Amino acid sequence: MPSVSAWVLAAVLLLTGCAQPVVPIERLGRKAAEGVRPHGRPLAAPPSGRALPPVVDHVATRDRVVFLTRDDADRDPRRTATPREPRLPVRRFTTGLRPLAGRPYATQRAALCARRTRLLRPPRGAYDSTTLRAAADCGVAAVVLWRATLAPAGLTYSRGPHHLRRGDIVRLAPGAPAARLLGVLRERNLTAARLEDYL
Repeated sequence: MPSVSAWVLAAVLLLTGCAQPVVPIERLGRKAAEGVRPHGRPLAAPPSGRALPPVVDHVATRDRVVFLTRDDADRDPRRTATPREPRLPVRRFTTGLRPLAGRPYATQRAALCARRTRLLRPPRGAYDSTTLRAAADCGVAAVVLWRATLAPAGLTYSRGPHHLRRGDIVRLAPGAPAARLLGVLRERNLTAARLEDYL
């Protein structure tokens, strides 16, 4: 029959050699503070503290104005302005970027910061939450979409009433008849204004 000292020795060996080490609660708290994430997945976009830019297709204003925009990619280099065309303020957007939505934060940030622009038109109007975070970190004041499109066949609307309202942002598609738009603006008692003066 084992002696009492043998039992004590066995218990000591069990406690010192076989037991799993206990992680102090302080170390667990420190690991949590270091931002340990499951499976090592990094954050999609590091928080910067900057407010996300608004996404606008309409500007809240009491002025009876609309804003005309055109993507540089939509211009037809063979087409030249004629003396009969009305001269209207049009905000041109250079959208020669690859689609941004779904791409990593670092890729989107590099593309947007290279533009150094206050107003961003994402390619094809497609964006995601990472685009907004990257835009904020690059100093973008607003992401500009459009509520109405003027095409050769006439005006179409992405949402809301099917007529122009004050504050609407209108995208001019290739071959859009500017003279026809001028008539619509007169009917609605509206005029075109510079988008940069309102955003």
